[in-house]
Amino acid sequence: MYMSSISSDGVESGLDEQPVKSPCISICALDTEGVCSGCFRSGDEIRSWGAYTNTQRLAVLNIAHEREKKVNPFL
Repeated sequence: MYMSSISSDGVESGLDEQPVKSPCISICALDTEGVCSGCFRSGDEIRSWGAYTNTQRLAVLNIAHEREKKVNPFL
C-alpha cells in the first residue's frame, strides 16, 4: 500500500519512500571554494543533507555531478 503526504510547500512525498543515500565516500576535505574533494558537495550541502527532502537531495546530487565533471573530463 502506497501512502503519501503533502508538505507545507505543496510537494507530495511518499511516506514509505526510502531516503536518497549520501554520496559521501569518506574523503572529506573541502577545497578553497568550500567543496568536498570526495563527494563534490559544498559544506552547506553536506551539513544540511539530513534535513533535505529526496527532491532536494537529488538536486544536490545533480549539482555535485556537474562540479565533478569540471575536474574529471572522463565523466
